[in-house]
Amino acid sequence: MNYNYSKLLVKEDSRVVLSNFPTLEDGGYNKKTAKEEIKNNIKELKKFQEMFYADDRYSLLIILQARDAAGKDGVIRHVMSGINPQGCMVHSFKTPTKNELEHDYFWRHYRELPQRGMIEIFNRSHYENVLATKVNPQWILNERIPGYGSVDKIDQSFWDNRYESINAIEKHLYNNGMRILKFFLNISKEEQKQRFLDRINEPDKNWKFSSADLQARSQWDDYTAAYEEMLSKTSKQYAPWYVIPADKKFFTRVAVGEIILELFKSLDLHYPPAESPEILEKAKVRLENE
Repeated sequence: MNYNYSKLLVKEDSRVVLSNFPTLEDGGYNKKTAKEEIKNNIKELKKFQEMFYADDRYSLLIILQARDAAGKDGVIRHVMSGINPQGCMVHSFKTPTKNELEHDYFWRHYRELPQRGMIEIFNRSHYENVLATKVNPQWILNERIPGYGSVDKIDQSFWDNRYESINAIEKHLYNNGMRILKFFLNISKEEQKQRFLDRINEPDKNWKFSSADLQARSQWDDYTAAYEEMLSKTSKQYAPWYVIPADKKFFTRVAVGEIILELFKSLDLHYPPAESPEILEKAKVRLENE
């Protein structure tokens, strides 16, 4: 397939309106052809990841943000299933702990960043600090930031400073060899409702449902505004956002895999030089004569 993934890219300094991005998209695939494509992508990702690890110049940070039930876990499970677990880590960020709140909001994320040759996937990320906290600004008070002791102090300049800080940190990481891909899985309100009902109606999925999910759903419009502002202000050439259609899980997985592969192919990866043929031959003879 020759789907144009660039149309899912948030262009730098553009004003994002999420309704302009599709949620229901199949990219020309069906479940059967998508399964085959994902299988092929896994083989290629495995090959590139081994070279990426051996090359040891870059690291890769993959960020997944989404509304509840959009399929982040499924993307990780299917797209990265062929990756050597020694070269890839996944970190899911929950509500900050008491110890984490004793530091700046990025501290707990910085500790999990990948070293050279490694891939790290953030299932939710530092962007919750301009999403969940923007919709629920009272949570900012837990950070005890000087000058922001009440919600009415948390104005637009506060959020603009956060966007600026995030951009500066990601640029610093990029300049030091980290490559960053950010995916927002764009699910429709109708599809989210159906997935919630599936979780309630199917006993083996009950564990996935939380009443807190309904609270976030009741704030749908507020979250939409927060996502749009975040995407508009933090999609940069060095750390781009892609808005991935999420109503059809099979295409979501194909799209994320293809975009990761495209990045790997752009890096001009190489295996490090091997020992000279003479040294290899001597080693072979020595081993065979043991």
